[in-house]
Amino acid sequence: MKPEIKAFFHEPTFTVTYVVADPQTSKCAIIDSALDYDPKSGRTETIAADEVIAYVQDKNLSVEWILETHVHADHLTAAPYLKEKLGGTVCIGDNVPAVQKVFKGVFNAEAKMPVDGSQFDQLLKDGEVIKCGDLDIEVIYTPGHTPACVSYVIGDAVFVGDTMFMPDFGTARCDFPGGDAAQLYASIQKILAMSDETRLFMCHDYAPGGREYLWETTVGEQKAKNIHVNSGVDEASFVEMRTSRDKELDMPVLILPSVQVNMRAGDFPEPEDNGVSYLKIPLNAL
Repeated sequence: MKPEIKAFFHEPTFTVTYVVADPQTSKCAIIDSALDYDPKSGRTETIAADEVIAYVQDKNLSVEWILETHVHADHLTAAPYLKEKLGGTVCIGDNVPAVQKVFKGVFNAEAKMPVDGSQFDQLLKDGEVIKCGDLDIEVIYTPGHTPACVSYVIGDAVFVGDTMFMPDFGTARCDFPGGDAAQLYASIQKILAMSDETRLFMCHDYAPGGREYLWETTVGEQKAKNIHVNSGVDEASFVEMRTSRDKELDMPVLILPSVQVNMRAGDFPEPEDNGVSYLKIPLNAL
């Protein structure tokens, strides 16, 4: 089955949010939403999320699922806001406690913050299938970038999160806590084992060389052209490349605010006695 897919590109964080709808029932899922955040002022806005809401309402869609591919380190999720406005069940892969346990320590988060994934409405297992109208959404465990990454197979489309990018940009970094280049290689092989015609939808695009922004490709194109992991690249070569490259990369601009919020399913830390929520900046910790 071929789902209806609408992409929303958030240029400030180079993030692509997807609304994936069943054309028969008008049920839909929202994948990897973005909340606007200004690191200079600490203010949030809902400009990007409101575009998604307007589209869903204009098309008379009913939101069944709000899905995260992983705990993002480059943008804040708008999942709670979308749920408030549109309904839906907020989900992530069931290995998210591994990320929460590490970063609860990094940020010295409040003692009562749970690290069992209970901030999310539902944790999804590898191989699990959830229904969105007549569409099946299959969950595939694809760790490597983080230990909790999943991809979503919906009809002829796969939403790959940060496992890989467009062929001319390669693959995701693996140097965050719990990341593993060999795991990422194995995860990508799961995706590349699908039929060449399978459509792949990226979570990010950075327009290398100044080309236009792109976020849809195919398994066949990735196997032929991906600069990091095409069909001629073996695991040892990939791990060596990825490890060397990651040592040269700067941390994402929004990693500190993003992870604190996203590990809580998009909720802000508990307000302090003045009613204001605060994000922490751990010095010399990452």
